[in-house]
Amino acid sequence: MTEKLYYIDSHMREFEAVVLSCEETKKGWAMTLDRTAFFPEGGGQMADTGFIGEARVTDVHEKDGQILHYADRPLPAGERVSCRIDWEQRYRRMQNHSGEHIVSGLVYREFGFDNVGFHMGPDCMTMDYSGELSWEQLREIERLANEAVRADLPLRIWFPEEQELAALFYRSKLDLKENVRIVEIPGVDCCACCAPHVERTGEVGLVKLLTAERHRGGVRVTAVCGMDAWERMCQYQESVTAISGLLSVPREKIVSGVERALETQEKQKERIAALSLELARRIAEGQEATEENLALFDSILDEVAQRELVNLLMEKAAVAAVFSGSEGEGWRYIIGSKRVDLRKNAKALNAGIQGRGGGSPAMIQGRAAADRESILAFFRDWKPEG
Repeated sequence: MTEKLYYIDSHMREFEAVVLSCEETKKGWAMTLDRTAFFPEGGGQMADTGFIGEARVTDVHEKDGQILHYADRPLPAGERVSCRIDWEQRYRRMQNHSGEHIVSGLVYREFGFDNVGFHMGPDCMTMDYSGELSWEQLREIERLANEAVRADLPLRIWFPEEQELAALFYRSKLDLKENVRIVEIPGVDCCACCAPHVERTGEVGLVKLLTAERHRGGVRVTAVCGMDAWERMCQYQESVTAISGLLSVPREKIVSGVERALETQEKQKERIAALSLELARRIAEGQEATEENLALFDSILDEVAQRELVNLLMEKAAVAAVFSGSEGEGWRYIIGSKRVDLRKNAKALNAGIQGRGGGSPAMIQGRAAADRESILAFFRDWKPEG
């Protein structure tokens, strides 16, 4: 059995080991070592990466009691090698995972809700709880979590004997019986966990809850801790500063500034829509009535006004069509008629303008790829059925 150095010292970055075996697999060369500080995927935490000698370790899994290190090249069995893990990545994961224990322990302590799901991604982690929590309640949990960080509490991590384990209350998603590893944060949490953790809560740094949404009768919380939280807050600060500059308002007043900008934008949209409808009516008024088909190209009207224009032109032509778009990107069309069943004629119509679309007998819409002159020529000569 491989000696699990990550349980002896979670802060070990480099170590020496002997290669016990090396076999080629679909995932790369799978190596076993006599001892390892590489943590295999488990407990919601991703596997470590790093180097075994010159071989790049891309993944680590525990299978049937063996810890398999998947690498990009083979190493001979029996060779003694120097190994190093990607420490910055590992340490950030420990900060986040220990932070998750703090948050989940407090949620259970304060509200009695269980953590029923945990996932650590490359940018953040999500925690699912068995009951609903308001954002105000989560903000209080966040405050308490950061107080626990400030207290710099020592983590106790151990494998209890069977009798001690039976008398111990701890959080766990599984009914565990043996080889149970307990992570305890005094006054905050006691939980079964197989992953590496920090030694004291002060190492976690900032705990920041980002979002909360309802999920399967409970709540899913997105969070970041430590250096990940610091980087995320830097990004937010840069965004706030940029928005402040764009709106010409102090950073502490950007919410009201955005609200005013959105209100102004909504009024402008309403005015543009009204002007667009008025323009559609004037365009229709300027068209002479005809027994032929009528096709117009437009680059100004919005979709509602284009539909209104087609409705008005249906009174003046056998078939009325409005096209918007460009030669390069294609055209969006709306075609209407009070005299012709367009649904029955849609196949022939689309074939004539290299289009796709459909609708009701009175109106169809879709897209066309033919050039402008070809479309105009088609409508000039097209004799629809019915």
